[in-house]
Amino acid sequence: MISPFFVLAIGVCLATSFVPEKEKDPNYWRNQAQQTLKNALKLQDLNTKVAKNVIMFLGDGMGVSTVTAARILKGQLHHSSGEESRLEMDKFPFVALSKTYNTNAQVPDSAGTATAYLCGVKANEGTVGVSAATERSQCNTTKGNEVTSILHWAKEAGKSVGIVTTTRVNHATPSAAYAHCADRDWYSDNEMPAEALSQGCKDIAYQLMHNIRDIEVIMGGGRKYMFPKNRTDVEHETDEKARGTRLDGLNLIDIWKSFKPRHKHSHYVWNRTELQALDPRTVDYLLGLFEPGDLQYELSRNNVTDPSLSEMVEMALRILKKNPKGFFLLVEGGRIDHGHHEGKAQQALHEVVEMDRAIELAGSMTSLDDTLTVVTADHSHVFTFGGYTPRGNSIFGLAPGVSDVDKKPYTAILYGNGPGYKVVGGERENISVVDFAHNNYQAQSAVPLRYETHGGEDVAVFAKGPMAHLLHGVHEQNYIPHMMAYAACIGANHNHCASASSAGSPTPGSLLLLLALLPLHILF
Repeated sequence: MISPFFVLAIGVCLATSFVPEKEKDPNYWRNQAQQTLKNALKLQDLNTKVAKNVIMFLGDGMGVSTVTAARILKGQLHHSSGEESRLEMDKFPFVALSKTYNTNAQVPDSAGTATAYLCGVKANEGTVGVSAATERSQCNTTKGNEVTSILHWAKEAGKSVGIVTTTRVNHATPSAAYAHCADRDWYSDNEMPAEALSQGCKDIAYQLMHNIRDIEVIMGGGRKYMFPKNRTDVEHETDEKARGTRLDGLNLIDIWKSFKPRHKHSHYVWNRTELQALDPRTVDYLLGLFEPGDLQYELSRNNVTDPSLSEMVEMALRILKKNPKGFFLLVEGGRIDHGHHEGKAQQALHEVVEMDRAIELAGSMTSLDDTLTVVTADHSHVFTFGGYTPRGNSIFGLAPGVSDVDKKPYTAILYGNGPGYKVVGGERENISVVDFAHNNYQAQSAVPLRYETHGGEDVAVFAKGPMAHLLHGVHEQNYIPHMMAYAACIGANHNHCASASSAGSPTPGSLLLLLALLPLHILF
């Protein structure tokens, strides 16, 4: 018996396999290309002003194939065929590629990569905020090998700083902004070996509250790592996995509050209602922890208790923009990665679309004149889509035809490895009897693994705003924070800003002249 899902997918494929009438006219394409050319020629007038603000959007696991598939999904959610749609990042004028390998890994992890694009040095996989002299899980290799991040550099320059993520706030990506740790999995002291504790290493949640005490905005998940062992969670009272984990008995929320000046307004919130009730004009410091662990996928989000990434970004920007010296904001769409690891392409791609909404929102709240925005990924995944699908084919639908070998249909989206490998009766599972349109459907994979793996290819870097043109060509991943710091006149290389006017903008052409004259080793 043929599944109704199979019939529906075939129907969608046939119904949308068409060429829009306007695209049959060659002048449509010529005019489009000419307009694109005009826009490109305008880029000769480079923005060489100082970036008062820097926003970095990090799509965890957002490889190029993921970007393309999310673009199609975005269009199809708006009832178009999808291929011709544009993500917000597609509109950025400057694009580069980033080489993502770790110092000891051809295919990287999110900790070593975070150290590269936040701290400016490549590191070993599994380590955060330390150089490659630190070996994973070896506490005694940490001291003396700590490296600081662009968030730290911005704070030293008097800017406000913020971290917004859909994962735990002490997960790999955000932790490189403030922590120095030999193991990314040391979320609290509960996850640390006795040897590391005896040698004096601190867990990442502890470091979040102590290393940079005046981070203005921290939002994401990870409540359970802030409370003593077995303390009941405020939201998930019967869930044992949601209980506090700390062996040292500390309440890090109270410690966070105690560090804030009495004349400042600090707020801790744990749900969307509390977040939206805040008046950002009266908030100096905000800590929002909306889940015991990671936030829920956007497709599964409880919109009463959990804010969307866009909502968190909006509140963060309203708070950070109050600083006349500007701000640095790190925004992570962290669950893109988790969706791919679980083989759940729908979850992963909808996470990208939500991050794209946040990018659009940030653009509407800031100015190209003084805000550098960079969008990139830490690494890719073994995610692909193909099969000669026709124009307008559902991104989650079937490819036309069947396998040459087993004569069974297959979806356009596939994984190189992962949990979607299924054998039924000694053969590949027949997806015509499976609901492959389900949010949690695990796309078929070539190699059986409990979790799908990262991919090793380069990832894209999109940039707009002051000095965005410094992202070009193919770069080592650790170049990114050096470029952002140069644009913002923070960190080690800010001598070029001496000619800046009182308004914060360099004398016209001064930066370009310096770029042309100074050797690269002096700049970076």
